Amino acid sequence: METVSQLQTVPKLRVEEEKSYVAPPWKLMWWKFKKHRMAMAASVVLLILYLFAILAEFVAPFDPFAFNARYTFAPPQAIHIRDEKGQLQAPFTYEVIKQRDPVTFATTYKEDTTKPKHYLRLFVHGSAYQLWGLVPSDLHLFGVEGNSANGTLFLFGTDSQGRDLFSRIVFGTRVSLSVSLVGMVFTLILGILMGGISGYFGGWVDMFIQRLIELLQSVPTLPLWMGLAAAIPLNWDPLTVYFIITILLSLLSWTKLARVVRGKFLSMREEDFVMAARLLGAGDLRVILRHMVPSFMSYIIAVTTLTIPELILSETSLSFIGLGLRPPVVSWGVLLKDAQNVRSVALAPWLLLPAVVLILAVVAFNFFGDGVRDAADPYVR
Repeated sequence: METVSQLQTVPKLRVEEEKSYVAPPWKLMWWKFKKHRMAMAASVVLLILYLFAILAEFVAPFDPFAFNARYTFAPPQAIHIRDEKGQLQAPFTYEVIKQRDPVTFATTYKEDTTKPKHYLRLFVHGSAYQLWGLVPSDLHLFGVEGNSANGTLFLFGTDSQGRDLFSRIVFGTRVSLSVSLVGMVFTLILGILMGGISGYFGGWVDMFIQRLIELLQSVPTLPLWMGLAAAIPLNWDPLTVYFIITILLSLLSWTKLARVVRGKFLSMREEDFVMAARLLGAGDLRVILRHMVPSFMSYIIAVTTLTIPELILSETSLSFIGLGLRPPVVSWGVLLKDAQNVRSVALAPWLLLPAVVLILAVVAFNFFGDGVRDAADPYVR
């Protein structure tokens, strides 16, 4: 005989099933996506990264371009909650003093516990900036109380010119993530348009587009980038180079999506709903954009989330070898360029911290893409 708890569980299961029968597709996708714990955790990480990118001037405690010869290659600074007597206090830092070893001549930094403490505060006033070049302000998310001249907060240390590495990573997040987003938009437009035309019309149009795709895929990537980098004039402003790199990344990454879209269109162009749209007098462009593309939009969303990390890695790799973005533009690849020198990494291993953020972003995008891909078809059990 069934127990009371089992009898109570059966109606609950039936109610859940009835909800799934009448719920819209987007709600079914959300219910299925929530069950993917790693995807939910990745969503939180990506949300934080994009908030950092949008509010980079506000989040960064220092100006990422400000030089400070007093703190070259300063290590990550410790945040204390106990004073020298062991008593609990609000988070604070000590003033650091630059020293040089008389034997090895190596530069070292030492905390001076005899001088006043510098307490950490939220929403402090510091270096002036313009948020997105529009809103002037000097308010920062966190920093040292009173913006003392000797108070420092180097969470990730400094580089060879004394610039705060954490602030530069925050600004690099904006550039690297925006390049990938803009490149992804161009990739989607070209991939869906070219693949859709190829699969929908067929014939000589299909032949021409497929041969073009094969030509682009057969060109070696590195020599092509070296030639394109040599063709970009050195006197171009960083903003122009930024857009050129973004467009070039999208021009080289749309071919895979176009192949998949072509296959989808070849299988769907004889479906009943497509034939019905044609008989009702719908034009070819309307049939493609209003009927065929939405039928596999879930797949396109999943491909999009997996294309962004590929573009991030492409931009970082090109900037790392000097073929992509160049200083004074700050991106993860430009920051990692400082870690090319083994001697610099040996003296300042914290210069590799941009690689940690890069790995975190790529892994988060991959987990997020897995969750979206699993939830893309909510009717599959």
